[in-house]
Amino acid sequence: MDQKTKITISDLNLHIGKQQILKNINLEIPEKKITVILGPSGCGKTTLLKSLNRLTDLYPEMKVTGNIMIDNDDILHTGEDITRLRQKMGLLSQRPYPLPMNIYNNVAFGLRISGRKKKRFLDKRVEHYLKMANLWDEVKDRLKDPASALSIGQQQRLCLARGLAVDPDIILADEPTSALDPISSEAIEKKFVELKQQYTIVMVTHVLRQARRIADYVVFMYLGEIIEQGTAEEVFDNPKEEITKQYLKGTFN
Repeated sequence: MDQKTKITISDLNLHIGKQQILKNINLEIPEKKITVILGPSGCGKTTLLKSLNRLTDLYPEMKVTGNIMIDNDDILHTGEDITRLRQKMGLLSQRPYPLPMNIYNNVAFGLRISGRKKKRFLDKRVEHYLKMANLWDEVKDRLKDPASALSIGQQQRLCLARGLAVDPDIILADEPTSALDPISSEAIEKKFVELKQQYTIVMVTHVLRQARRIADYVVFMYLGEIIEQGTAEEVFDNPKEEITKQYLKGTFN
């Protein structure tokens, strides 16, 4: 790959009991690009994503081996505080989970935790991140309203603003538009295309049309293995593996 690599995964295996969920994953994720992980349900996409910010630690039954290098640090064997490690990665889930507080405090939460508490500073940064998430104009007059009062599409953009507020290097997105209407989905897609100028984005989706629209790099998984990976042009226009060709034709999902 001629572009700079942000994340290097080597010989990653993950077991739950005797069942192997991820099998010998070797992958280089390019910096400041959108990498899309594709594949049918149950093939390990979300588990791979959770490995990148060690959410797998929350499941003691999961055994993880291998290496995940991010900026020359093997995060599976790091001395760094795991909370700090996770702060480097904004996470968008399938469904938005705003904090049970008002819109303003959802974004200010991470800033306050990192010790930045002056109101003037917080006001400016909250506005900044809400603008980054294309939400400011819709909520600027209702910042004290509960986040739960927002539509689901707005809640997802609020969660994006909250994730950006902790100054991540990487944005992880697990089917981030699956619960959204088409207009909200398009808003998130467009925002990702803008954000890749500043962030490395890793996104799980099963929506081929979406992947074709925004992916720079594509990883196709099946039954816990990476079957094929390459630039969007390579994988979509000239897939090497027969199973990839079948998936892209919609023969199975």
